[in-house]
Amino acid sequence: MPMNLGKTIRTGMALSAAAACFAAVCVPAQAQDAGAVAAGLLGGLAVGAIAGSAIAGAGAPPPPPPGYGYYAPVYAPPPPRCWFEPQQVWNGYAYVIQRVQVCE
Repeated sequence: MPMNLGKTIRTGMALSAAAACFAAVCVPAQAQDAGAVAAGLLGGLAVGAIAGSAIAGAGAPPPPPPGYGYYAPVYAPPPPRCWFEPQQVWNGYAYVIQRVQVCE
């Protein structure tokens, strides 16, 4: 079954906001440290993973709508008229009377 895309996007946004908060809180503020780069890298990877899993779990697109209905052409001849009538038929041993379908 396809997942609910709106719920997935809301969950992904909440998780990315939480990841951004944790990355901002956990990194100490020092001028010589490359913590800002690491925080940006980890945050970008987290948001990318969440967005990728939301897109991958979206499911297949719906099937296309059905085409137009088929209508017989106007110039088509009417179907043959058929009925059953008794006829004498050879069954391999003798002639018997059976009901046989006859069409015009």
